[in-house]
Amino acid sequence: MKVTVVGAGAVGASCAEYIAIKNFASEVVLLDIKEGYAEGKAMDLMQTASLNSFDTKIVGSTNDYAKTAGSDVVVITSGIPRKPGMTREELIGINAGIVKEVSSNLIEHSPEAIIIVVSNPMDTMTYLVHKTTGLPKNRIIGMGGALDSARFKYRLAEALEAPISDIDGMVIGGHSDTGMVPLTRLATRNSVPVTEFISEERLDQVKEDTKVGGATLTKLLGTSAWYAPGAAVSALVQAIACDQKKVFPCSAMLEGEYGLSDICIGVPVVLGASGIEKIVEIELSDAEKEAISNSAEGVSKTNGLLSL
Repeated sequence: MKVTVVGAGAVGASCAEYIAIKNFASEVVLLDIKEGYAEGKAMDLMQTASLNSFDTKIVGSTNDYAKTAGSDVVVITSGIPRKPGMTREELIGINAGIVKEVSSNLIEHSPEAIIIVVSNPMDTMTYLVHKTTGLPKNRIIGMGGALDSARFKYRLAEALEAPISDIDGMVIGGHSDTGMVPLTRLATRNSVPVTEFISEERLDQVKEDTKVGGATLTKLLGTSAWYAPGAAVSALVQAIACDQKKVFPCSAMLEGEYGLSDICIGVPVVLGASGIEKIVEIELSDAEKEAISNSAEGVSKTNGLLSL
């Protein structure tokens, strides 16, 4: 299994590190446009191999896509990160051009690859990759929902004062501060609805804290987060590489599912060797249906800013 990660910044390097440590890939190629940057990150990571007990080979490359040839999975993290006060949507002008060029180069050298999109605004960048590459929809995946759900579970565990291994929950909808739809109704603590443990008011606070999870970290860090995004990507890549048939909420191209079409937005999917093997349609309440409809309107508005 060969994996390419484009963008050797904090998010890309974290992706490469977590993938390598899990030891399911034979090679990870880290690519960046900055001279020597990816090579340095790769060398630094390889010098942890004996300490972290992994045999994955990590290779750095300065904009040489030939080194990515034959990749099974490619991850696009490239683009400018958010700064405090910025929305993900404000990144579209610069990041759209970057993602379009990167995806074209990747497919030229790895025509059978599955693409995971991390660059923001993530749902719109996933849509852009669909429209510009023409790949089958199962082979293009937006990462956002997996990260948002991890943040949701963190906030739930915090509110419940419970171990996070007890918690299950999912966020669907757009990967934006206003578009996320945390499914509080379905969240559980060891199969028991979380409403048995905390008040509706506290659960509403969990929902709001989840929706601004990225903005909260950007304000604290001065830039976008990287550990959790990297971990989320590595979980998706592992599900594909190991054909795990795991369910994750991911941004997928919808063709009638959830009453939506021609849009990429977060919904639960089964991930396996061929990428998105199934879109799982769960029964939503009227309030949840309205929320995802409103979220889709926001994503469509951002999509309209693309030059396709």
